[in-house]
Amino acid sequence: MKNLLIASTSTLHGGNYLDYLLPEITLHFAQCKTILFVPYARPGGISHDDYTLKVKTFFALLNKEVRGLNEFNNPTEAIEKAEGIFTGGGNTFLLVTQLHQNNQMQTLKKAIENGTPYLGTSAGSNICGLTMQTTNDMPIIYPPSFETLGAIPFNLNPHYFDADLQSKHMGETRETRIKEFHQFNQQPVIGLREGSWLDVKGDQIVLKGELSARLFRQNQEAIEVESGSEMGKFQ
Repeated sequence: MKNLLIASTSTLHGGNYLDYLLPEITLHFAQCKTILFVPYARPGGISHDDYTLKVKTFFALLNKEVRGLNEFNNPTEAIEKAEGIFTGGGNTFLLVTQLHQNNQMQTLKKAIENGTPYLGTSAGSNICGLTMQTTNDMPIIYPPSFETLGAIPFNLNPHYFDADLQSKHMGETRETRIKEFHQFNQQPVIGLREGSWLDVKGDQIVLKGELSARLFRQNQEAIEVESGSEMGKFQ
């Protein structure tokens, strides 16, 4: 049975890394002694080792050992044997490129389908959707494919925020970009606001956190979906 926490972000304004998710993470990885960390997204160009160290520092508070996927001679086997997996945020194009080039996307998909507890934040959440095409990230590298894990039956737009009507910025909004996506693609898109996450247990997908999410479907008006809603019905 699939068992995922899919979070919009790792850090809320004014908070520390993963703090707001601490109770959820504690329960999610309760049966895991070790966590496999996928550092490929490299936020700000941070190295794999430095990114993994940041994650190790957090999970040490929970008495969990963390190893970066890059530390293994056989990373595919590491995914297959992982007790729990965390994929952090950063650049989704880089993350997806690395997973495809290393032939690890399908291995990760299979591990999730087999019930390995998975935590994703930001880019690590983007890859849980059908494709990565609704990311906000710059295309700094060209991935072999936009296809991702398909752990949920729609796409995500983490860090979703609404247009500021008081702003003088006249550029396109997130909603505008998603409408452009729907000119050529059919799958629904969930705009996941900061502090929100999806709790996936098998086929049940529940929106958690204090805020609503924004649901976009092709040729339909966008709607608000309240926290606590079952999201699996929006296919």
